[in-house]
Amino acid sequence: MNALVTSKAIWYVMRGSGVVSLLLLTGVVALGIATSVRWRPRELPGFVTAGLHRSVALLSVVFVVLHVASAVLDPYAVVGVAAVFVPLLAGKSAVWVGVGALSVDLVAALIVSSLLRPYLGRRLWSGVHWLAYAAWPLALAHGLGMGSDARTLWLRLLAASCVAGVLALLAWRVHGRTEGTKRLERRPRPRRLAEESGA
Repeated sequence: MNALVTSKAIWYVMRGSGVVSLLLLTGVVALGIATSVRWRPRELPGFVTAGLHRSVALLSVVFVVLHVASAVLDPYAVVGVAAVFVPLLAGKSAVWVGVGALSVDLVAALIVSSLLRPYLGRRLWSGVHWLAYAAWPLALAHGLGMGSDARTLWLRLLAASCVAGVLALLAWRVHGRTEGTKRLERRPRPRRLAEESGA
């Protein structure tokens, strides 16, 4: 009886931590986009958005670790430790567990590169950082592909909201960048430069 209760508790922890991980990773992506365009609420200093991005990222790592640990401990999930990091090693739902493993690998790469940031070149660190954003759609696919609640309306609506939010922010970012480029192109050249070029 105790083993059954423990197994059920682990299952609930795995489900809950998976959903919370998805929400937090969505928040990390959203705040990353906001940070990249230096957005911030008017009444707050500029470092707040970047600080919040880092804090939410760290919290998401905690819940990803909790999700992974509970998946390994759950006797019905049949996920070995190696399958957490190496795609297609799981005996059950190998593809969807593999997609989750890729997401975990990207999060791990982000953590390691952030810890080694002082020793890495800015370009390398930035490349790993941008690559890590792929952890979000992989985590989303993992949850929708094999999660216990994958076919429920509430999870589908939650996932759709996450996707819509990120797509809206990406559109805002691209539009803002395009508008900034247009403003630069429309800006009149100084008279001296215009005279030197013979205009």
